[in-house]
Amino acid sequence: MMDQARAAISNLFGGEPLSYTRFSLARQVDGDNSHVEMKLAVDEEEIVENNVRGNHASVKKPKRLNGCICYGAIAVIIFFLTGFMIGYLGYCKRECGRLAATESPDMENEEPEGPEESFEPEASPLLLWTDLKTMLSEKLDTTDFTSTLKWLSDNLYTPREAGSQKDETLGFLIENKFREFKLSKAWHDEHFIKVQVKGSSRNSVTLLRTNDNTPFLVDNPDGYVAYSKATTVSGKLVHANFGTKRDFEELKFPLNESLVIVRAGKITFAEKVANAASFNAVGVLIYMDRANYPIVDADLQLFGHAHLGTGDPFTPGFPSFNHTQFPPSPSSGLPNIPVQTISRACAEKLFAEMEEECPSAWNTDSSCKLKSNKDRRVKLSVNNVMSERRIFNIFGAIKGFEEPDRYVVVGAQRDAWGPGAAKSSVGTALLLELSRIFSDMVLKGGFKPKRSVIFVSWSAGDFGAIGATEWLEGYFTSLHLKTFTYINLDKAVLGNKNFKVSASPLLYSLIEKTMKDVKNPVTGLSLYTDSNWINKVEKFSLDNAAFPFIAYSGIPAVSFCFCEDKDYPFLGTTMDTYDALNEKIPQLNGMIRAAAEVTGQLLIKLTHDAELNLDSERYNDKILSFVRDMNQFRADIKEMGLNLQWLYSARGDFVRATSKLTTDYKNAEKTNKFVMRAINDRIMKVEYNFLSPYVSPRDSPFRHIFWGSGPHTLSALLENFKLRQRNGAFNDTLLKNQLALATWSIQGAANALSGDIWDIDNEL
Repeated sequence: MMDQARAAISNLFGGEPLSYTRFSLARQVDGDNSHVEMKLAVDEEEIVENNVRGNHASVKKPKRLNGCICYGAIAVIIFFLTGFMIGYLGYCKRECGRLAATESPDMENEEPEGPEESFEPEASPLLLWTDLKTMLSEKLDTTDFTSTLKWLSDNLYTPREAGSQKDETLGFLIENKFREFKLSKAWHDEHFIKVQVKGSSRNSVTLLRTNDNTPFLVDNPDGYVAYSKATTVSGKLVHANFGTKRDFEELKFPLNESLVIVRAGKITFAEKVANAASFNAVGVLIYMDRANYPIVDADLQLFGHAHLGTGDPFTPGFPSFNHTQFPPSPSSGLPNIPVQTISRACAEKLFAEMEEECPSAWNTDSSCKLKSNKDRRVKLSVNNVMSERRIFNIFGAIKGFEEPDRYVVVGAQRDAWGPGAAKSSVGTALLLELSRIFSDMVLKGGFKPKRSVIFVSWSAGDFGAIGATEWLEGYFTSLHLKTFTYINLDKAVLGNKNFKVSASPLLYSLIEKTMKDVKNPVTGLSLYTDSNWINKVEKFSLDNAAFPFIAYSGIPAVSFCFCEDKDYPFLGTTMDTYDALNEKIPQLNGMIRAAAEVTGQLLIKLTHDAELNLDSERYNDKILSFVRDMNQFRADIKEMGLNLQWLYSARGDFVRATSKLTTDYKNAEKTNKFVMRAINDRIMKVEYNFLSPYVSPRDSPFRHIFWGSGPHTLSALLENFKLRQRNGAFNDTLLKNQLALATWSIQGAANALSGDIWDIDNEL
């Protein structure tokens, strides 16, 4: 096309086309007209830089030459036309290549005219929030989620323990689905991990009579607890309710050389085992009681894991890629005592050999007994073995149109020890259908998200969010700079009565708006039923894949579920089937649709608007609550020769920093993409700034002072002060260090938000 134009010009004026001059082409902001600026002898890198900054060099009019007016006019025309075509093509290649497929105007046919100095590339109008919400709702109405759920629950794909052939097959089917849905890109990550599985010798629970040491086999359980210590122990059996720290503290007798039996629920298996070990128990048995799991069969087996952490416990702090040099020491979160799940029938056999009724405050089964008879002991043998597995995380991305390097991640666990209908299939069905719907909205509906959406199918979730954690460990240095939110879809539908949330405070405002927009299909009422819902937000569980995102990487995260007052009874069992879930939740498709609408609205709001919908001022309330809790220990602090003045100052600086950030946003020119990006980047850093810089990621991977675990957390500091008040064993030096480091963690977060170093004022 360019050669034809040159030839035409040459023929028209009877000469060879002159050499061209580089130029830039830009459209007016307010119209369709455009004009050309000549840039003589300017390097192309300067042109790109000037285009980015919006600064265009002015051009002087060429002087007229006496006697050469006609030739001058011809030269100008030739320069103009050839320069226009070459420069415009170069401009399109640099600036418009990505949008060419979706731009409707025929830009090559537009003619340059008009007096404006500069212009922005014309884009099709952005859809309004109401348009997008309606479009999402219409697509959800026509989606049969239960059909996808049935497909995932087919025997061809269950059970799919992490690293098994069925897990791998389903993973690559999902990757092919992402390509079929025409996402921008689909790929996978490969990890090599160690998991613990049942050995060839079965685990056993045996009753011993101390007078003659006669063994009586009680059970060879089919279920097991991964990462239990493989050994044999024996001792008196003591009931410790749910196995919380408070439950152990309320027992009126020592547990030295005793096994404990605890009920499932309230806290994770790993926490139960860690608490038992801290009180000198030698082993743990876990069962499902009738009071909390009334519909569970007495012989039903249970599966779980006992790693007090997430990720591969044999590569702590490191990604388990095949090229990783694995550290020689395992995770400190691995238990040093054996643990085994047993059926309720097995528990009742043991209770028959025990004495003393369980406290009535426990509200448990009438068969429950507190401790063994004097001449009875229980022996526990765990013979689990380690197994090396290869797992795959599957990714599909819809790239943003303005900031593709900023993304929200939405993920779901794919693997399951049993059928896994509620535990993994519901989340995977949501992931697949949402990826299809959002791709359709972009390709056919005119939706142009500013930022990217990444859909992820994780493996090895049953062993402690291994897939998610290994990915975070592999890209730790960059993910917190690019990922601004993680949305977890695991166990999103376990009932229809309540809507429960675990989330970063940065997401509270956005979640509340979404709750007001979405209705419960059973009640027909808005999910926003309680103005005090924020005070009921639950802390992230260790078993929640969102936990490492916020506590390890400092990325705002949210996890939610439609559920009942009591735990869903079949998680981690062979009864977690589609039929059981459908029977328990008659309007199953409607409930999954509601979960999809919650997720979809969050995704749109996070990617559609110029501003990032994260409320940076929400942590002010969390810090204020902590300061109030600290005030009750003022006498202790004074006795230690300290004061809270620096803590008050740090809180004040943080409040001022977030207030300034809000003011900067309100005063910002919303159409200036560079200003908005800078402000959004400051907002993205709020969560990350609460990762304590004073502890090692290797020794304390969950460094978040609010959501993490370890002595650096604010909750640990408060717990130590309570221990001091009770005259318990505490380390005075540790307490002083905790107060100092907590103060400066908050101060550091305030400094990071304040902006430039000259804007920071630490004066008391």
